[in-house]
Amino acid sequence: MHLIGSNPHVSLAALAAKHGESGLMLLRLGQVLNLVVSTPHAAEAVLRTHDHVFANRPHSAFADTLLDGADVAFAPYGEFWRQMRKLLTTHLLSAKKVLSLRHGREEEVRLVIAKIQDAAATGAAVDMTKLLSTYTNDIACRAVSGKFFREEGRNELFREVIDGNVAAFGGFNPQDYFPSLAKVDMLSRVLFSKMHRLRKRWDELLDRIIEDHANRASSLEQQHEDQDADFVDVLLSRQHEYSLTRQHIKAILIDMFVAGTDTSYVVLEFAMAELMRKPHLMAKLQAEVRNNTPKDQQMVTEHDLGRMPYLKAVLKETVRLHPPLPLLLPHLTVEKCVIDGLTVPTDTRVIINVWAIGRDAGSWEDANRFMPERFEGAVAPDFKGRDFQLLPFGGGRRICPGINFGMSTVEIMLANLVYCFDWAPPMGMRHEDIDMTDVFGMTVRRKQKLLLVPRSRHVSCS
Repeated sequence: MHLIGSNPHVSLAALAAKHGESGLMLLRLGQVLNLVVSTPHAAEAVLRTHDHVFANRPHSAFADTLLDGADVAFAPYGEFWRQMRKLLTTHLLSAKKVLSLRHGREEEVRLVIAKIQDAAATGAAVDMTKLLSTYTNDIACRAVSGKFFREEGRNELFREVIDGNVAAFGGFNPQDYFPSLAKVDMLSRVLFSKMHRLRKRWDELLDRIIEDHANRASSLEQQHEDQDADFVDVLLSRQHEYSLTRQHIKAILIDMFVAGTDTSYVVLEFAMAELMRKPHLMAKLQAEVRNNTPKDQQMVTEHDLGRMPYLKAVLKETVRLHPPLPLLLPHLTVEKCVIDGLTVPTDTRVIINVWAIGRDAGSWEDANRFMPERFEGAVAPDFKGRDFQLLPFGGGRRICPGINFGMSTVEIMLANLVYCFDWAPPMGMRHEDIDMTDVFGMTVRRKQKLLLVPRSRHVSCS
């Protein structure tokens, strides 16, 4: 365990370079045997060739305490997981449903731009870390619980409990690596007291929202699943079809809140930080966005994004270098498997190091350099799980079902940030001085806040 340190994605990549020539490395951490996957070739073997063997999840005592085994992300591979995955991909995160939420996204972007313009009028620096975190939180809140989510300060309450989740799951749980500690009753009470308090806060907040939705006069059937139907509406309308209990609904909503908030803001912040460090790339992106947005528009709309391939290249390059979950969620083997001569036993925990895969020198020229141009062209790799050199959202059966939702949140915000404003570092700081040091947790975040000074263009973006 001492070899892993505070940045396990970096430490595991270094160990794999020394001891895992095939991109596969068996490593015992504590009492648990782990298979570490570190190259595109190895990832393809795990996520395509033998996908059915690696589709399970290891038991998580923290997840059981908070979610009762009723969510999708941590659910064991089986019929329950298949049905919940179908519910997500068909009714909550389909391309049609994500598109129906576009007006809400554009409205939330407009509110953010107005705040930045207020700062620009005074020449003040903007705390982009806080601003972008609040934006992605509000987008998730709006999609999950409707456009009135700011009532009673619910958006702030959601942010607090989401931060609680990030702290709980991003920390080190000894029982994950020393299962025998579960028998030590006093230790278990200490470890899980915080989780029980967090569970209580989630229950209080989500029970109130579900009751509000259930008591509304018009049902989802009467609304015909129109664009005003939020995720709670959809889950309640499908409750009997999918045999959903109240706990199922709450666990799925927690998955949606956490996944929809933290990963998206991390991508946005890293993208802005990388562009600030390379002003010529910022200028190139601004030229594309400004030249492809109609002159009479106050802001970029989602309809405009299809004419902006370099915007998409910037975001692909961002998630290549800075995947929000560098080790993904762990997998678990359901049976013994042999890959490239290596025997992987049943119930082996599987760590897929997508941070190492994204920086694999055999796949990427100048792999540690931020260079969006590598994604220009029709044959450039994509992150939808088919190109194994780029897996920021996983692949195979367990690929993240919310890619479209997350990237829609990110694309419209980044486009408007560079359309409406020119940006500078705070007084006394050079572009190259922006610190890219990250901190490992449930997601990998920048260690330092990103403070930037905006200057409004002549176009009005509010």
